[in-house]
Order: sequence, then structure tokens, then C-alpha cells
Amino acid sequence: MATEDLKTLLEEQGKSFEAFKETHEELKNNDALTAEKLERIEKSLDAAVEQKAAIDAKFESEKKEREDLEARLQRANISGTGEDSKAKLELAEFNMSMNGLAKEKNRDFSDYDATQYGEYKQAFSAFLRKNDRMLSDTEVKILSAGSDPDGGYFVTPDITGRIAKLIFETSPMRQVASIQAISTDKLEGVEDLTEAGAGYAGETSQGSDTTTPQTGKWAIQVYWIDTEPKATQQLLDDAFVDVEAWLSGKVGEKFARFESAEFVAGSTGKIRGLTSYTTAADDGTGVTWGTMGHVVSGKSADFADSNPADKFHDLMGTLKAAYLPNALFMTRRTVITKIRKFKDGTGNYIWQPSFVLGVPETIMGHGVIRAEDMPALAANSLSLAFGDFREGYQIVDRQGIRVLRDPFTGKPFVKFYTTKRVGGGMVNFEAVKLMKFTT
Repeated sequence: MATEDLKTLLEEQGKSFEAFKETHEELKNNDALTAEKLERIEKSLDAAVEQKAAIDAKFESEKKEREDLEARLQRANISGTGEDSKAKLELAEFNMSMNGLAKEKNRDFSDYDATQYGEYKQAFSAFLRKNDRMLSDTEVKILSAGSDPDGGYFVTPDITGRIAKLIFETSPMRQVASIQAISTDKLEGVEDLTEAGAGYAGETSQGSDTTTPQTGKWAIQVYWIDTEPKATQQLLDDAFVDVEAWLSGKVGEKFARFESAEFVAGSTGKIRGLTSYTTAADDGTGVTWGTMGHVVSGKSADFADSNPADKFHDLMGTLKAAYLPNALFMTRRTVITKIRKFKDGTGNYIWQPSFVLGVPETIMGHGVIRAEDMPALAANSLSLAFGDFREGYQIVDRQGIRVLRDPFTGKPFVKFYTTKRVGGGMVNFEAVKLMKFTT
């Protein structure tokens, strides 16, 4: 988006917010026309805020992409940041993926050079466009480097990167949680459950025995997820269609929608969702590890009728100071619409729009992540989360995405059965708290 367009959007957002505040005050007269006017203004304000949020997500995605590229180049010991360096990195990562797959399948693989990798990409493009039986013997041989016994092929690093970028821009949890790529079936880590003790020691004497910290272990399993975008053979035959871009767009969108829902609501034996854990009332002293702490809203399926902003102070008060600097609120649009009308003790609205690129809207000074997969307001719903999600929630990606071309089961469409492995779950139960909508 051009700078002038962004400036216009921010001006429109500011005007809508000022109109909202003015009309919200007028609504105290219980005028039906004023209520209708307020609803129109809120829709306009939401549209502007969400459009900016999309720009922010793209900005953060591009920033993360640059940082990841620099880190990947450094790990691969490749200097520079130009197209030549990117091509070398893509080849290095392809060979790493193929070696990992070969080891997993007890097969041999010799690293490809730049020419062989170029041939692989051409063969992969031909595989997407043509029936498997129409591939030449050379193309089949080239593709066999990434072949599973069932005939699936690894997606090249280039298209994998496009898919990952699209998922990041549209998946709220991926924008705020910690993400780790692995080459095994699960990620394991250590839980530090208590602090080590300390005491005074003299010049010539040792202090008394102190408490030894207790540790545990967490593990996040990765699960197979799949999607099956389909296209007509006529589309695939069109030489001007970038089939890889089309496939990455479709796969990215579908994986993002599925993951977003699971990261919030997934249950035991699946990707574990943020709101799927057992919760317990938290007064700020903490709850049993493995349980999510919550505060009550003061009313079933809604915020308290009197001084609802006070409950936000209660929720924020349950979080340890170490997590507050990076703490965010996460909820859905309909909940934000209610929060927008709340004021603090000095008469200021606790929700504020943002006029800075890369900075989200705020509630009481903390950023807001809009996640439509968060539960709708209902009795006992966990519709609002607050905390440092990067510390609290871990997403795990198993390296590699596989594609199986199926021209038979959905005639006249060609299906592209695409699979990946991903997991997720809480690893630090202190870092995120919830609001439970009950008395």
C-alpha cells in the first residue's frame, strides 16, 4: 500500500473514532436513530482498523522474512543478501530437506548442484501441470529425489516459503506465538517449575543448604494435516498461469484457516488449543501448573453491568511483571465492539486505535490481536485472553510439505492432495491468562 493510501486510511480511522465517541455520548438519550448511526460508525471503524491490521500483518511478515533470511544465510554460511545468495540458500535448504527425507526412508541421496536443482524445479512444474504418466523418464527420475513410496513429492523450498508467508499473514497465533521447525515427530523442552534457593555465605563458611529447583518436561507432538485444492486441466494447461503461485495461495489459505481454529480450540490428541485447557480462578497468586488461570467477567455471557473496565485490571493483575511488557489481548471482533464502549475511572475509553504502522489497536495500552476463532460470548466462554503468547504458546512445524497429484477421483478437476505436519500447545502456563464470562 502506498504511503498516501495509508495516510488516508489512518485519517479515516481517526475520524470514525471521533465520530464514535461523540455518537456514543449521544446514545445516553436512548435515541433509536442515534443507535443506528453508532452501528454504522462502528462498522466503518472496524473496517478501517481491520484493514490496518492486515497491513500491519504484512509489514511484520516482511520484517520476519528479512530476519529469517539473514539467519538462514548465516546458518548456511552464505554471504550477501542478493538474488544469487537467495538461490544458493534455496539450493542448500533443498539438499538439507532431501537428505533428511532420504535418511528417514533409508535411501541414498547425493546433493544436487544448481543445474540439477533447476531441472528439479522444472520437473516439479511439469508434474503439477501434467498427468504423472505423461512425464518423461528424465522428469520422473529427477523428481524421485523427493518421492515418497506412495508417489508424493516434496514441494520446493521456494513454494514452501510462499505458503509459510501466506499462513503467517492470515493466522493470528502465528503472528504472536513462538514457532520452531523440527525434523522429528515432536519437540521437547524442560519446565523450570520452581526457583533455586539462595542464602548468605561467610568469608570462611558456606551458607546453609538451599532449595534445589524442580524441573519437568513438556513435549509437543506434530500431527498430519491436509488440504486438497483442485483446478481444471484447462487452467493447468495455460502456459501463462503460474501454477506454483496458484497452488501455494490455495494451500496457504486452507492451512491457515484450519490451523487458526486448532491453535485456539484444538483438543487433547490434536493440536492443543489455547482455550482447551482446564482453567481455575486466579487471584494473582497463580494456579496449579498445567492449568490456565482465569478471572470472571462478572456476568454470564457478557461483561459486568457496572464498571466493566475494572475486570480488565483484575485480568492484568494476574500476570507476573516479567510478562507484561510483551503482553497482548486476544479476542474476536464482536467482543471488541463491546469493549470499545468501556471507560476507565478518569472517563477515557480503554480501547484506542493505532496510527502507527506495525503497532496494533490497544486496550489499556496493550496491543490487541483479532482472532475470530476465539469463542463467541456465551455462558462460561473463554472469549478473551491476555498475556505473552510468545512465551506461553509453542507452534511446531515438521519440515517439508508434500504434494500428490490426483487427476482421477474428482474429474474433470485435478486435485492436489497436500500434507504437512504441525503441532501446538501451551508450554508456560504463567504467561497467558483468560477471562471467563460468568458471575
